[in-house]
Amino acid sequence: MEIWINPACSKCRAATKAFDEAGIDYTVRRYLDEPPTVEELTAVLTRLNLEPWDVVRHNEPTAKPLRDLPRDEAHRPDWIEAMATNPILIQRPIITADDNTTAIARNPETLTKFLP
Repeated sequence: MEIWINPACSKCRAATKAFDEAGIDYTVRRYLDEPPTVEELTAVLTRLNLEPWDVVRHNEPTAKPLRDLPRDEAHRPDWIEAMATNPILIQRPIITADDNTTAIARNPETLTKFLP
């Protein structure tokens, strides 16, 4: 299992704490230090069955240029490139299980799907 986190994020800390308490082996990716590539983001979005604008943190200052960007297939690569260039834009934590099940675990209900 892999979890993309920002250590400053309370949701990320709660997720890693839950995994630790459950004795789950997992790999942490500090995605601000090791940003995902366009290809990795595209794969995660496919597994999530979401569009990039669905997982962007729209309140981040770096999201301002995206506010006028259309949310359509033609501009999908622009959204993904923005996320790869400015990973702070990515919602977190993103968990990918060994079977490739992937979710943004911002709430306890989603997180429990990854716990024994």
